[in-house]
Amino acid sequence: MESKPGLRDRKKQAVRQHLSAAAVRLVAERGLRHVTVEEIAQEAEVSVRTFFNYFSSKEEAIVGRDWERSTELRLKLLARPAAESPFEALKQVLIERAKSLGDRPEEWLLHMQVVRQEPSLLPALVASFMSHERILVEAVAERAGVNPDRDLYPSVVASVALGAFRVAMTHWRSRQGQHSLVHLVETSLSLVQGGLPAPDRRPLPARQKALPRGRVTLPGSEPAGQVRPAIPIQSVA
Repeated sequence: MESKPGLRDRKKQAVRQHLSAAAVRLVAERGLRHVTVEEIAQEAEVSVRTFFNYFSSKEEAIVGRDWERSTELRLKLLARPAAESPFEALKQVLIERAKSLGDRPEEWLLHMQVVRQEPSLLPALVASFMSHERILVEAVAERAGVNPDRDLYPSVVASVALGAFRVAMTHWRSRQGQHSLVHLVETSLSLVQGGLPAPDRRPLPARQKALPRGRVTLPGSEPAGQVRPAIPIQSVA
């Protein structure tokens, strides 16, 4: 049965998110190199010591903001009905996650913008993502009753599902949140679940007619008084 976080845990999570939001705002305005931990703490109205109780660096404050969410997703995944396949259970958990992200679109769009414009965040982002993914791999393995270090199934399920979720998030960001994130996530995961059927073919736009090809005549072989036709230049586009 799923256990809900207590008041203490909820307060800690709120402080963590508040610090991360302050870091994202400042970095979006000034760039990562021009923001210090002290300034982030000041923006969040907490002490520097409090900052380091939650994050080891300003980079982690941006990319590692949702560590507790992984544990929460694990609990939700394990609490799904036993009749659901591991992929279906993870799909429903990620759709629910999309709903919570969609409730704060401006915050998450800004977060994604900062990550995109700061390449130096990539190593920390990859490390954070791998940690989150491992937690879900172990949860899928627990549902499936297999060893995640010996069986490929849990890693494939978690990796594919998270990949589809990430594609939906990227599409959402590129449209500046104009589309429903929940719909994009549900559609992306359903495509995978359905075996990725090819979309209906749409008629391609009409191509320009090629220039008429002239007969290529070797120099000196054309009849007297006749101009040799030019060799047409074909587009490679």
